[in-house]
Amino acid sequence: MRNLFLTSIFLLALIIQLFAQENTSELFRAFKDQSKHSILPDFSYAGYHCGEKEIPTITNVKIFDVTAFGAVPNDTLSDKVAIQKAIDAANENGSGIVFFPKGRFLVNEKNDKPNCIVSGSSNIILRGSGSGANGTQLFMRNTLQPEDPTKMWTVPYLFQMKGLGADKKIGNVSASSAIGSLSLTLTATDGLKEKDWLALKMESNAPELISEAVAGRLIDSTWTFLRTKGVIIQVFYQVVSITGNTIHLNAPISYPVDPKYNWEVYKFTHNEEVGVEDLAFVGNWKSAFVHHRSWQDDSGYSMLQFSGCTNSWLRNCRFTDCNAGAVTKRCANMTITDCVVDGNPGHNAISAHGSTNILLSRLTDNAGMWHSFGVAEPSMNTVIRKCKYPNNTCFESHSSQSRNTLLDEVEGGLLNNRGGGANFNMPNHLTGLVLWNYSQTNEALPEFEFWPVKPWYWRIPNPIIVGYISKGTTFKNDQLGALESPGRFVAPASLYQAQLQLRMQKKN
Repeated sequence: MRNLFLTSIFLLALIIQLFAQENTSELFRAFKDQSKHSILPDFSYAGYHCGEKEIPTITNVKIFDVTAFGAVPNDTLSDKVAIQKAIDAANENGSGIVFFPKGRFLVNEKNDKPNCIVSGSSNIILRGSGSGANGTQLFMRNTLQPEDPTKMWTVPYLFQMKGLGADKKIGNVSASSAIGSLSLTLTATDGLKEKDWLALKMESNAPELISEAVAGRLIDSTWTFLRTKGVIIQVFYQVVSITGNTIHLNAPISYPVDPKYNWEVYKFTHNEEVGVEDLAFVGNWKSAFVHHRSWQDDSGYSMLQFSGCTNSWLRNCRFTDCNAGAVTKRCANMTITDCVVDGNPGHNAISAHGSTNILLSRLTDNAGMWHSFGVAEPSMNTVIRKCKYPNNTCFESHSSQSRNTLLDEVEGGLLNNRGGGANFNMPNHLTGLVLWNYSQTNEALPEFEFWPVKPWYWRIPNPIIVGYISKGTTFKNDQLGALESPGRFVAPASLYQAQLQLRMQKKN
């Protein structure tokens, strides 16, 4: 009997293996075969330390308990000043865990100053005692005020982990680098050393670059930013080593670099090894959300921003009753994982803005934010993996020149009115959007369009769709870069994990 059981298990495993082999993506086969051209971007460098290291559990640094600086959980007095004092002490120390015991801390009461709570150093961790009902809650009773009342998105995030200071110009690129190259040759490298980070920037309205950005599609006359300023690239890399004027990078070039387009290199001002974990950020947003009705709707309760951070993380946190949960802005190689957005729906869930190699993993939007997990600004190589949101919302693709975004084993709605962004900044996303084993949960959408004549607020050129599961959605195939295996999943289940495993095997 035991032998029969073992034989059955073996046969079942063999059947599963054979089925997976039969349904292995041809696009992935081409990616593995280096002799063939692949249309798939390499997403394997996304995440903390290029996905090569687990997020650490730090224990060997000094702890700055907020209660030692005057914070008292579960009372009626504001803890905002005490929390900032604890953060300042950790910053002055050069590292530390700012620790929050269990309970409810009040972080923006009526008589508090209208300022943000800021940490401006590396090696700082904000750590709570859990994001659940019996953990740590940071309660924001009142909003901050918008920086510009005429612009509804300008309320600052209350908590900010940020690199302070300006980037410094180093030089220009002097030789071409192809996609996949791990080096750049500059006119000068003075002021750069190993382990520094650099910002690689380009802005050009060359017609050939604009045409490539939209895969040769017609550009609307109202898209004034793309038509006048043109293509903008801003990506961030760490310096591994320097040989003469050639810099060797921690991750490959993801856009072809040609010196005739005036590529500039800056020393990137950043903080690293910054973490936020095991906290509940709770706002006081109780109104029915109306998109662009007011600054309160769009950004009133904005909770957490990482700005200028590298090799950092956000994990095991909750964002409740807020208008904007969390965002990375000009960051690189961050992992945001195992977080929940819930409560009253607001504007934005969790997203990457103008960042490079960001991994958004195992995030759940139970609130149904207007824009769920996604990208904005010139973000490059963002991976949204195993995330879930309701069928009445969609991933964010906020028009402002994001490229190379992977939605990997994602479950949720597909809508053409939730991408976001102003008309003059269109299209919503440039080339390189990949939907891999996506599960669409809203009703079937026949002949769904990614480049419709109307509406103006939804345009994405040539997305790649592989292993798409739905209730019967079909697409305008001439608007796609590729469509493979509609109606069934493909192997590998996760493109990101498969690309990372493949790279690590070659590295080792």
